[in-house]
Amino acid sequence: MRLNELAKLMRTAGDESRLKILCVIFGNKKVCVSDIAKKLNMSVAIVSHHLQVMSKESLVLPVREGKRICYELPKDKFVKDLKKFVCKYK
Repeated sequence: MRLNELAKLMRTAGDESRLKILCVIFGNKKVCVSDIAKKLNMSVAIVSHHLQVMSKESLVLPVREGKRICYELPKDKFVKDLKKFVCKYK
């Protein structure tokens, strides 16, 4: 991974709300938008927006379950390293 790609991923993941969302996903295999919103006391629209931004950068993967959209983590070295780092400080 090039430094410019890494910097873009770090900027995307570095938002406080996105880190909170990632922490919820890190603790589960797959989590739906409404469950994340409820757990973090945030609106579904805001959580959905952040997840879409992270999905664009492949930080999370969307999975449709009927009418619900859930998210899981990709099997990716950056995401694994991010999980170790974030969970250490949360």
